[in-house]
Amino acid sequence: MTAQRLPEPLKALVDRLARLPGLGPKSALRMAMTLLKWPESETRGLGAAIAQLRDNLHLCRRCGSLTDVDPCAICTDATRGRDTLCLVSEWDSLLAMEDGGFYKGQYMILGGLLAPLDNVNPESLELERLRRRLAEGEVREIILGLGTTLEAENTASYIRSMVNRDFPQVRVTRLAQGIPLGSEVKFIDKETLRQSLQFRQDL
Repeated sequence: MTAQRLPEPLKALVDRLARLPGLGPKSALRMAMTLLKWPESETRGLGAAIAQLRDNLHLCRRCGSLTDVDPCAICTDATRGRDTLCLVSEWDSLLAMEDGGFYKGQYMILGGLLAPLDNVNPESLELERLRRRLAEGEVREIILGLGTTLEAENTASYIRSMVNRDFPQVRVTRLAQGIPLGSEVKFIDKETLRQSLQFRQDL
C-alpha cells in the first residue's frame, strides 16, 4: 500500500513517525501498523504518555536539565557537593555521567556547543545561567565535560576565558584526555568516563 492510498488518519501518523531519527517511511508504516494491532487501551496510553511528555516535562531553572519538578532532583539533593559544577553540552551527556555513579557534584547544561558555521554563537548557549550560578559564590571548580571535538575545544576555550576574567577564584578543569579525540561524552564507556573525571586537568 503506497502512502497515497493510505487512509488519511494512518497517513498522518506515518508522516509524523517518519520524522523521527532513524525512521523512514517504510519503518514508520510498520510501526503504525503495529500500533493498530495493539489493544485500544495500549495505543491510547501511548498517546497520553506523549502528550504528558510535553505537558509535564520542562527545564530545571538551575541546571537546564529535563525534569518534572523544578528544581530537579540532582539540584536539590543535599548529599551532592555544591562546590563542583560539571558543564555538559546536552542532557544525554548528563545521563552518561550519572549512569557511571562516580560524580557527586552539580551539573549545568549549556544547550549545545559553539559552532559559528551553524549559527551557534555564545548567545545561543546558557552562559547567562552559568554566570548567575557562579555569582552565587558556592562553585569553586568548573569541570568541562564537553568532549574533544573541535566545537567542544572552542567552547571550552571561550568558557575558560570568561571564567578566568569574571570569576578568577573558580578553578577550571576538563575531563582527562583519556577520551579519544573527536568523541562525545555520551558515547564514552563508564570506565573511561570515571578515569577522565578522576584525573581531570587544569586549563
